[in-house]
Amino acid sequence: MATPDLLFNLRNLFYLGAYQAAINNSDVPGLDADAATERDTIVFRSYIALGSYQLVISEIDSSAATSLQAVKLLALYLTGDKEGAISSLKEWLSDSAIGSNPVLRLIAGIIFMHEQDYNEALKHTHSGGTLDLHALNVQIFIKMHRSDYAEKQLKIMQQIDEDHTLTQLANAWLDIAVGGSKIREAYLIFQDFAEKYPMTGMVLNGKAVCCMHMGSFEEAETLLLEALNKDAKDPETLANLIVCNLHLGKPSSRFLSQLKLSHPDHVLVKNAASSDANFERALQAVA
Repeated sequence: MATPDLLFNLRNLFYLGAYQAAINNSDVPGLDADAATERDTIVFRSYIALGSYQLVISEIDSSAATSLQAVKLLALYLTGDKEGAISSLKEWLSDSAIGSNPVLRLIAGIIFMHEQDYNEALKHTHSGGTLDLHALNVQIFIKMHRSDYAEKQLKIMQQIDEDHTLTQLANAWLDIAVGGSKIREAYLIFQDFAEKYPMTGMVLNGKAVCCMHMGSFEEAETLLLEALNKDAKDPETLANLIVCNLHLGKPSSRFLSQLKLSHPDHVLVKNAASSDANFERALQAVA
């Protein structure tokens, strides 16, 4: 008889962006040492997703398991200590005793993806081994505009567990990247999540992006405003609202101002700043 997966619900909450719910439901009885470490990894990654970097840094000490040390590195990186985090990361990855740890490799992939160094990210994630790593590979290949390679990773995930939440999410990401008739399939995946699990900003944004691709901007706006009620600082919600409002002919400056304040490094903020600078240069040239 198969052993019950005690962390099934906790993982799903995390994967779908219900980070506070994951933290609140993390007191799972009957865990062995490895499962307890995985539970703690999910909890601390949830805190990171909520922006509580310092809590993670202070709670994880030097005696913690490698997986947790790796999560602490991600928190350090996101606080701005990028050089220190990457230096430690490279040192640990080259250590034969811990370098193959799947969570360490996952965090390496996440950090180098943030750095937009996709080849370096893939060096550590490409061999896979866990659904988390394969799902990250799908994201990296989509960023590289290589949906053909992303599809190969998705097929591996489908062979491992076709119904797994991460497999379904990766399928939706790829459908959106490919576009066309695939958008409807992605929408149905997010709709299925919405019916099975608590509605999260991630699921609402997924549905909204599909709606925008299908030209249903009013429905997208409704979904995004619902997501904004859940988290007024979420960068993807704000960015999607800016795009949606532009298509609806509505003002989007308030959402852009919020995005500039909360996430000044967001690609949309940088693009807007670049456009403003080009406009100023053009005005000066005319003058």
